[in-house]
Amino acid sequence: MKLLEEVQLQIVTSLKGKDLLSLANYSSEEVQQLIDLAIQLKTITKEGKCPKLLEGKTLAMIFEKNSTRTRISFEVGMHQLGGKGMYMNARDLQIGRGESVYDTAHVLSGYVDGIMIRANSHAMVKELAEHASIPVINGLTDISHPCQALADLETIKEVKGHFKGLKLAYIGDGNNVAHSLVVAAAHVGMDVVVAAPKGYEPSEQVMLKAATIAAQNGSTVSFTNDPIEAATDADVIYTDVWTSMGQEEESAKRLQDFEGFQISSELVAYAKSDYMFLHCLPAHREEEVATAVIDGENSYIFQQAENRLHAQKAVLVSVLG
Repeated sequence: MKLLEEVQLQIVTSLKGKDLLSLANYSSEEVQQLIDLAIQLKTITKEGKCPKLLEGKTLAMIFEKNSTRTRISFEVGMHQLGGKGMYMNARDLQIGRGESVYDTAHVLSGYVDGIMIRANSHAMVKELAEHASIPVINGLTDISHPCQALADLETIKEVKGHFKGLKLAYIGDGNNVAHSLVVAAAHVGMDVVVAAPKGYEPSEQVMLKAATIAAQNGSTVSFTNDPIEAATDADVIYTDVWTSMGQEEESAKRLQDFEGFQISSELVAYAKSDYMFLHCLPAHREEEVATAVIDGENSYIFQQAENRLHAQKAVLVSVLG
């Protein structure tokens, strides 16, 4: 462990053995510590100093949905940390043929050290975590996308240097990405405004939980149907696709309902001149965001995507280490 002593990593030991289903289940201190650890891991990895903290550890990676960033970042992350990530398409497992979540959880607990799952149902992932004796990491569900939110915070911290006093505007569908982003931003004391069309609001329960967390950190969480109101004086503007996987049949209706919510050059003119544009990707250029914005000088989408790797490594070494 000489290398570990040399780099003096501040692993979040309070998370050892703990699931990551939602950042609402973590303390604000733990979220802040994960961001700092992610930045530290990114720095030492680029210097060629990343210690093999998960040598001999195996992560089962179960996918019910297609993936680019989640699959590659977790697999590479485990490799860089000395462990192994095993890709498993849910259709190829017995769970895809009707084996119970209970049985799957117990079987996998005897084989591997942790489970990362990208699933359709948050309830199923909660059930998996309930019966598994090893940590379960939410790689995405219909309700939450916590690993994405950690990468988002890491990117903001790298660019802005701090969180307090910043205004984050999420403009678009009040979906799983919005849910995790709002909670994450509340943990670090950012003011958050969500703007969505009527009928596409985020969960009221999630917004209330985020508001409670924000109040403890001296910030606010609010909602509006007006994208201009949200964008005004924003330090960070964030959006996601209007039509996610599984919603393709709603595409035409959604395009109509989200009219006026595109992150355009006209809309970002209301933000601060040094605003950041973020998008979890994949993006549909000229739908939810104008090409001039997503490819512009204020866009940090590829730094944000890279940070999925380092934020998840921070989670992995903390919960599996």
